[in-house]
Amino acid sequence: MGLLVNIDNGGTLTDICAFDGEKVVHAKTLTTPHDLTECLMNGLQALGEQLGQKDDLTRLIASIDHLRYSTTQGTNAIVQRKGPRIGLLVSNDAQIDAAKTSAPDLFEAMVGNRVALLGEATDTEVIQAVRTLIAQGASRLVLCLDGASAARDEGDLRRLLYTAFPRHLLGAVPLLFSTDLAPGASSERRIWSGLINAFLHPSMEQFLHHAEDRLRQHRTRNPLLVFRNDGGSTRVSRTIALHTYSSGPRGGAVGAAILAGHYGFDRFASIDIGGTTTDFALFENGKVAEHRFGDVEGAPIAFPLADVPSVAAGGGSILRVVEGAIRVGPESMGALPGPACFGRGGTNATLTDIMLLAGILDPDSFFGGKLALDVERAKSAIRTHIADPLDMDMDAAIVAAIDAYEAKVANAITGLSGENALDAMLAFGGAGPMSACGIAEKAGINRVLVPRFAAVFSAFGIGFSPIRHTHSQAVSAFSADSVDEAKRVLEEQAGRAMESEGFELQDCQIEWQAVVGEGDDAITLPLTAVPADVAGFVEMNVVCDMPSFSLGAVSGDQGHDATSVNTRDAMGGMPLYRLEELEAGAGAAGPCLVEEQFFTAWIRPGWHFTITGNYDLLIERKGA
Repeated sequence: MGLLVNIDNGGTLTDICAFDGEKVVHAKTLTTPHDLTECLMNGLQALGEQLGQKDDLTRLIASIDHLRYSTTQGTNAIVQRKGPRIGLLVSNDAQIDAAKTSAPDLFEAMVGNRVALLGEATDTEVIQAVRTLIAQGASRLVLCLDGASAARDEGDLRRLLYTAFPRHLLGAVPLLFSTDLAPGASSERRIWSGLINAFLHPSMEQFLHHAEDRLRQHRTRNPLLVFRNDGGSTRVSRTIALHTYSSGPRGGAVGAAILAGHYGFDRFASIDIGGTTTDFALFENGKVAEHRFGDVEGAPIAFPLADVPSVAAGGGSILRVVEGAIRVGPESMGALPGPACFGRGGTNATLTDIMLLAGILDPDSFFGGKLALDVERAKSAIRTHIADPLDMDMDAAIVAAIDAYEAKVANAITGLSGENALDAMLAFGGAGPMSACGIAEKAGINRVLVPRFAAVFSAFGIGFSPIRHTHSQAVSAFSADSVDEAKRVLEEQAGRAMESEGFELQDCQIEWQAVVGEGDDAITLPLTAVPADVAGFVEMNVVCDMPSFSLGAVSGDQGHDATSVNTRDAMGGMPLYRLEELEAGAGAAGPCLVEEQFFTAWIRPGWHFTITGNYDLLIERKGA
C-alpha cells in the first residue's frame, strides 16, 4: 500500500500523521493563516524529511494513496466571530425571533440588522430588499422561507433573483437557499444551517480548491479528502462548509474513543488543547454523544454533530487582567504574530509565554528545536499585562496565570461531566500534556492518559475514519414500487460518488433506512417498519473502510525506574525524561517533565507516570 496521510490544520500549528502499513510518522508546521495551502505543503515537506524524501516533494505526494484533511478553522472562526457579513431574507418576524433567541450573540455577529421580511412581497419588493441588504454591507445572502410550500416558494425566488442578479456579473452576491441545503428541516434549523454554512464557505472553498490544485501539480493519485464533523471523509466537491465545523476536534474524539477502548476506559473525558481553543468530549460507555440534529453555540442546525464543545482557551489565548482578575481568551494570537516569545511581533501575554518563563518549555528544544523562543519578549509581555496590573512579582504572576488557565478548563470539564466520577481524562493537543495534571486535580480526576502522538492526535484520529456518503430520495409513499425505484436512483448516485473517490460500490458497506416526520420530529426507522401509505425519505448510508493504525499492548514490561536525561530549572528544578528514549514499563514520580519532540508533559507532585506497551503516558495520582 502507499502512504495514508492525515493532516489537521489548527489556528496556530498544523499537524501531520502518516501510516505506510508498518509504522506511523508524524510532523508539525506553523499554520500560515494568510494562505493555508502554504502550511499544507510545508507540512508535507516536513513529513518528507521524516521519511527521507526531503528534496522530492512530487515523489512523496505521488506515493500517497489518500490524504485526509481536517481543520479547526471553522471552529476558530465561530469562536472569534471572524467571517463575512451575511444578509438574511425570511417570511416573518417569528423566524427572526426564534433564531435570535437560540443564539443571540452569534446572530448579532453574523447578521446584525441585515434582515429582510418578505411576507407577501411582490417581485419588485423582493429585488429591492436584496439591494438594501447589499447596501448594508451583506456579502452573502441566505434565504429561508416558512411554511409547507417553502421549497416551492424558494424555487420561485431563485429564478427571480438569478434573473435580476446574474451570477456571471461582477458584484453578484452569492445566494444560499435553505431548502436546497437542508430539505425537510424546520425553519429555525434551516436558517442557522444556512447562516453558518455561508459564514464558513468563502475561506473553506478558496483554500480547499487551491489545495487540490497544488496537489494535482505534484501528481497526487486521488482527490483530497475532507474529514467531516460526522466522523467520515469525502472529497472536496461533495462536502459543504458546515461539515468542516469542529472537524478537527471530531478527529481527536475518534482517536480518543479508539485509544480509551483499548485501555478499557468507560466513562471519561478528553481535552484537546491547541493554540486557540480547548475542545472537550465526554464519553459514556466509550462513546461520545452524537445528536441527529446538532447545535453550534446554541444555534440549532439540520445536521448530525458530535458533542465536542469548544472553549476559547489555548496555548495562544491572550491573558489579560480585567477587574483585578486574570481573564483567559477568547482572543488568540494564532500563528501570526503568535505568542510574544515567538518573536514575530506579538506583544500580548499567552499561556505559551507563561510556560516558557515557568521553565516547562525549553526555548531551544521547542517545536523540535525548529522554533527558538525569546525569553525576554515573554517577560515583557507577562510583566506588562499580568504582573504590573496585579502588583505581583514575576513568579507570583506565573503561578496565578497557570491557575487561572487550568481553572477555566477544569470548570468546563466539571460542567460537562456533572458529579459522577470519571475513569480517566485523555489529554492531547500541543498544549494538553503540560497542563493535564493541574486540570485533572481541579476537576477531581485521578488518572490521565497522554498519547504518544498527543501533539498530532487529531490527525492520528482521522486515520480511523472511513469514506462515508449519505444519499436520500423523497418518496410520496413507502410502497414496494416506490422504495425499489428510490433504491435504484440512490444506488446510481452512490456508485458515481464512490467511483469519484476511487472505490467501487460493491466494496462498500451499505445501510438502508427510512426518515419519516418533519423537522425536529423526524425519526429514522428500518424500511420494513414504515407503513406503505406514509411519505418520507429513503436514506442510503455508504461506508468504505481504509487501513488504519495498529495499537500496541495495554501494559508494558515489568515496571522499572525511568532514567532521566538531565534536570530542567523549572518551578524549583525537575528531572527531565525523553519519551522517545523510555522503554515500556518505565516510570517515575512527579514533579518531573516528560518531553517528546512536539510536547512536554508536566507531571505534578503527587502523580506518577508509567510508559504503557503502546508507549503512551499513563499518569496516576498516588493514593487516589
